[in-house]
Amino acid sequence: MNPQFKTITIEHGQLLVTLARQSLEQFVAENSLFSPELAALPAPLCRPGASFVTLTNHGRLRGCMGTTQARFPLAEDVAQNARAAATRDPRFLPLIPAELPEVCLEVTVLSTPQPLIIADYAQLLQRLRPGIDGVILSWGQRRGLLLPQVWRRIADPDTFLEMIARKAGIPPAQLRTCPAAVAVYTFEVTHFAEPGYREPGE
Repeated sequence: MNPQFKTITIEHGQLLVTLARQSLEQFVAENSLFSPELAALPAPLCRPGASFVTLTNHGRLRGCMGTTQARFPLAEDVAQNARAAATRDPRFLPLIPAELPEVCLEVTVLSTPQPLIIADYAQLLQRLRPGIDGVILSWGQRRGLLLPQVWRRIADPDTFLEMIARKAGIPPAQLRTCPAAVAVYTFEVTHFAEPGYREPGE
């Protein structure tokens, strides 16, 4: 687990949520880019970090985009992903200004993904920690992931992995060859949401 992940406090999380909302509102309502003033932010938010931003409308998913590798200051990464969740999720039409009052958001900060060393698919099912592990599956150029929050509605590890495989376009037969053909990475998260946010499907 990377040091950046460990240093995010509740207060930092609340700041990230505020920054995500500012970026979302400014881009959707004004078509302008919000850039956090890093000099005014706590040091952990200025270090490279990886994040996801999830948008929901009364508990229905409205967009989710993010990064798994820490390349930008965390605050900037969150601001970018808020815009991406609103406009670049291929499952949805871009968010429009009229939707802004109905949308709630969640910011998820990721630890550095680590390869999961396993002997076979059966051991993979045993090693996963429902509610704790986010999972990335990689097969050639295809990659898919689910955040740990999804365990709340999919408690079965086999079903959890199958959903990731479907998202990534990995055939079920290939999935069950882990680790011969499909690489598996796990990560942990800390997440923070606006008041009234409901996980999709709850």
